[in-house]
Amino acid sequence: MRVFGVDCGTGITGFGVVESDSSAREPRLVARAMGAIRLMKTQALPERLNQVFLGLTAELERWQPDVVAVEEVFYSVNAKSALKLGQVRGVALLAAARQAIPVAEYAPLKVKSSVVGYGLAEKRQVQFMVARLLNLDAPPEPADVADALAIAICHIHSVQTLALQGAVQ
Repeated sequence: MRVFGVDCGTGITGFGVVESDSSAREPRLVARAMGAIRLMKTQALPERLNQVFLGLTAELERWQPDVVAVEEVFYSVNAKSALKLGQVRGVALLAAARQAIPVAEYAPLKVKSSVVGYGLAEKRQVQFMVARLLNLDAPPEPADVADALAIAICHIHSVQTLALQGAVQ
């Protein structure tokens, strides 16, 4: 399974491609790609949204994932920031929908719990565990890239857990 994780942001939108390799004796996770779409605050919002759409579309076409995984909307104290983030998230969902790729959504607490084992983990902890789980030489930078990889890992873990539960019942 190839999962394209997206961490939506108004300054940086991170993405990461993770595959589950079950051909080995012990299944493992493999990072295939990671990167960041850096947005300039000086650009108008429609231009930034277009940049995210074009960047994600190009990467989705390149990697042909089985599913796109994104974080669910979270509550923010600043309504204006939450609205802008929601617009970036909508663009990410649109990019997946335009290519008929299914989308899975996960709460931030679930992503952190799946990767770190603690739903209130800090960014550095997520970066460290993503590097460990994917056998990377160093934690992914910026943190948005690590978050995107964590979202992809969360989806793979969720699918594996559901498959095991189905096998047990």
